[in-house]
Amino acid sequence: MKGEGAIVFITVFIVFLAVTLGYPEFPPGKILYELLGILETEYLVLGVPANLLVNAIINGVIYGVILWLVFTFGYKRMKS
Repeated sequence: MKGEGAIVFITVFIVFLAVTLGYPEFPPGKILYELLGILETEYLVLGVPANLLVNAIINGVIYGVILWLVFTFGYKRMKS
């Protein structure tokens, strides 16, 4: 079936987005945000500080890609 990898990515992205919003120090989002040298802001996006939202998105993408790759290679290995 096609599209399973996308479901895995989106599920992991949403989970890690929520985890980071609950625990802002969750790595590596905060570390990468600080390395980029972006200034902290008080601007709110849907009631969430913009810098926290950026950290959460970074974490969601990083962990989503990692687990998507694990799923893809594991699925191919099981199939053959």
